[in-house]
Amino acid sequence: MEIFLLYVIPLLLLPLLFRYLISFMLEKGSGNKNLPPGTRGWPVLGENMEMALLSPPKFIKDRMEKYSQDVFQTSLLGERTAVFCGAKGNKFLFANEYKLVTSWLPKSMRKVFIFPDFVDTNFNQLSALKRSFHHDILKPEALKQYLPVMDALSREHLERLWTPNAVVKVFPLSKKYTFELACRIFLGVVDPEVIKRLADPFTLATEGTFSVPIDLPGTAYNRGIKGGKMVRQELMRVIKDRRKELMEKNNTERTDLLSKMLLATNENGQFYSEMEISHNIIGLLVASFDTTSSAVTSVLNYIAELPDIYKEVLEEQMEIAKSKGPDELLTWEDIEKMKYSWNVARESLRLMPPAQGAFRETITEFTYAGFTIPKGWKTFWTVHSSHKNPKYFPNPEKFDPSRFEGSGPPPYTFVPFGGGPRMCPGKEYARLEVLVFMHNVVRKFKLEKVIPNEKLVFHASATPVHGLPVRLHPHEK
Repeated sequence: MEIFLLYVIPLLLLPLLFRYLISFMLEKGSGNKNLPPGTRGWPVLGENMEMALLSPPKFIKDRMEKYSQDVFQTSLLGERTAVFCGAKGNKFLFANEYKLVTSWLPKSMRKVFIFPDFVDTNFNQLSALKRSFHHDILKPEALKQYLPVMDALSREHLERLWTPNAVVKVFPLSKKYTFELACRIFLGVVDPEVIKRLADPFTLATEGTFSVPIDLPGTAYNRGIKGGKMVRQELMRVIKDRRKELMEKNNTERTDLLSKMLLATNENGQFYSEMEISHNIIGLLVASFDTTSSAVTSVLNYIAELPDIYKEVLEEQMEIAKSKGPDELLTWEDIEKMKYSWNVARESLRLMPPAQGAFRETITEFTYAGFTIPKGWKTFWTVHSSHKNPKYFPNPEKFDPSRFEGSGPPPYTFVPFGGGPRMCPGKEYARLEVLVFMHNVVRKFKLEKVIPNEKLVFHASATPVHGLPVRLHPHEK
């Protein structure tokens, strides 16, 4: 097997090397354009290894100090990339969506989750349906109807998977909770077997999207492609069954996103195809599976670590609980009272953000901070150029929820959900999910970190390397 790989891997890398040489020759022929300072790293590999070894926050900080506080160039995921820094960089990219830049995903990520025939489809075409429906179903007015579902599932989850144990691992359990909740709200699926048939391969798929994209048996990328195929197959079965149910029973009152998508028509009066709907549902599930669960983990990490913070959160949540009956579910008015808890959550997301940033693709050449950004380059905005920048957040390593009192941080400095037209439409959904889970956890338990200085690993988001094990100290009833 090892001898086989010695022959095969160079062959697999030849197309990438050829592409690199073409890109190098084009750069030489680009004349005297004033490109951003920086380095492309190793041929083919770029600076992916350097970012992984240093960690994204240190990688960004080091290059800002070495090259530019405004923008620097690198090579990530096989693409020439301009990394925009600080609040000005964030504002520029957010404000120029669809004018100078447009959404972009690496082809390797598309290959895992998207149907093969759609891998080369323009990302904005795949997103059109998603944007319109996401903003409708995820705005506050619509989310109010899902609050009882969130609260009831949160209580049931804690009773079933937390209460019987002295120690639990927060990150894997939060992924289980957020994915099950997403299946209920977005798909209208409550059957544990169906959820398991989606969740198990989903884990493989998400791990594969952030691995080295070499499709050989035994690699994480190969497993990811297989997992993605299983997810698509199961999701298509759910979609076909739901469409049949809606047509036979003429049931137009279901509130889940899938049913709404199946009943909707485009500008030509035609129903959307099952593949189009599948792609958009997958996008929601990806966000729920990783980003939202990372946000929950981040918040509980600091609540477990900082007793004074936990005490104030508990006091606020108990005031809300005292005004309700023992089995009475949370209301929107209760959520609006959780002001300190939300400040704690936002400070947690500042220090331990659920996502690193996002790529865009330049659709026309432009100039920024005196540097030329050529058409076709990728751009990247990142939380790591502002969230811990002392210019915006004095004493940035200190956990201080008061930063978010009043008008809060300066614009474009706190960007865990992005900004501009592409701001995460699930921001309010994430806020609701985090606060509901916080409410139920602190009411039942005091948390104690088993590994006080647990290290973080960076994939799609920063996560504790051991899954954040915590010891549970139940409150006396």
